[in-house]
Amino acid sequence: MTREFELITHVLCPYVQRSVIVLSEKRVPYVRTDIDLANKPTWFQKISPLGKVPVLMVGEGRSLFESAVICEYLDEVTPGSLHPEDPLERADHRAWIEFGSGLLNGIAQLYNAPTRNEFDASRKSLRARFGQLEERLGKGPYFSGKAFQIIDAVYGPIFRYFDVFEPAMNLGILDDLEKIQTWRRHLRARESVTQAVTFDYPERLLAFVREKGSYMSQLVEESAAPHLRKAPLVHE
Repeated sequence: MTREFELITHVLCPYVQRSVIVLSEKRVPYVRTDIDLANKPTWFQKISPLGKVPVLMVGEGRSLFESAVICEYLDEVTPGSLHPEDPLERADHRAWIEFGSGLLNGIAQLYNAPTRNEFDASRKSLRARFGQLEERLGKGPYFSGKAFQIIDAVYGPIFRYFDVFEPAMNLGILDDLEKIQTWRRHLRARESVTQAVTFDYPERLLAFVREKGSYMSQLVEESAAPHLRKAPLVHE
């Protein structure tokens, strides 16, 4: 049966990126509609009970919300699978996908932290969590070896934050995590991951952070001004 898909999105949302990557990997044609989450259209509020993106419109009158549900559905209704065949390994992937969502919450805490002390606490917490992830990883190059799977679609957007932030500030969060860095490089080079955002994503993300009025906002402003020195971040 032929299905028509429309993905309702926001340009910066990492959960949207998950769905876009899976759509690309599964070679599923779709229409993308970006909305402003600060000024949500009335029609969007009717199809998104939680008021969040992404939402996948399936044919006429049916909608799915929550990125994990959308990715699972797309995987089920298209040829092949982006999940492991073994039930235990598949469950393990789903657990680490949830861990990835926790990392996104931690990144949000980082760029929203109002003070240096709260920023440093968030940074150290993220470092510890990525250390746990490093211990779980195998030889790579992806999460479970050579095959790209849904869990890789989850972590590509997470690492993208650091691709944008690191040129502006020395966070030190991923330093010396060799397995993560290998995984990160392979995800950065994959077409489905690179094309999941617009070409001006870095500028949009930094502008978003600047508007927060947080401690990281100050660091972004300083990095944009050559006459100002970057604040040293890594200190224990």
